[in-house]
Amino acid sequence: MTKTKITGHRGARNIWPENSLTGFRNVLALDVDAVEFDVHLTDAGELIVIHDATLDRTTDKTGEVRVLTPDMRGETHLEGTADTVPTLADVLAVLAEKDGKQLHVEIKSDAAKQPYPGITEKVVAEIERFGLADRCHLTSFDVTVLEECRRVAPNIARLVSVNAEWAAKQGGLETFLDNVEGLAAIVAIHHELMAAEWDLITAKLPLERLCVWTLNEEALMLPWLERGIGHLTSDSPDLALKLRHNIQSHREPA
Repeated sequence: MTKTKITGHRGARNIWPENSLTGFRNVLALDVDAVEFDVHLTDAGELIVIHDATLDRTTDKTGEVRVLTPDMRGETHLEGTADTVPTLADVLAVLAEKDGKQLHVEIKSDAAKQPYPGITEKVVAEIERFGLADRCHLTSFDVTVLEECRRVAPNIARLVSVNAEWAAKQGGLETFLDNVEGLAAIVAIHHELMAAEWDLITAKLPLERLCVWTLNEEALMLPWLERGIGHLTSDSPDLALKLRHNIQSHREPA
């Protein structure tokens, strides 16, 4: 049975501040298989790592992420911490230190839900500058973004995400899965949709290509780990790793 690969979501935001250099440094000490984080592009041309298109939820400032200048960014602290909003280069420099960890790099859209012009080329250039192309998956919900990723960097693997709302907008889950075949190595599906459409999904995709997200409680994690799902994304990867270890120990012959 497949050993589920565990991904630390936004670094591991239930343990450390999300998308923080503190979190990225510390998550490397865990036995995670991958680290996930999010990238926006500012009008000043900086690639910065933050989830939302606005600063309001996770920092001590407000307003759109894209208006940050380098000086402003250096004065924008993640809520309740001394950490400032990191650049993609800052994050890659930390994560490059640990061989073997996969990086799930989500390319985000702006506050109007529009892709940032030129962001894919810039993200790829940074990944290649750090020599990390073979360790990365470029990720998005937006199929057009992933098509752009394939055009710009066909050598870098891709991951597509979907939940029930997004699937409905794409003509239903079956249509969505058909449309992304050949575009993404990993298909990441929200756990509620995965559970509801398990038979359909597994008829189309092998377990090793499936990622279930975002699971943070033991009762939710266990069924997927026991099924041997290919990938599991969690804000609490320490718990997921503990459960995976326990399952593997029980399966090994005495």
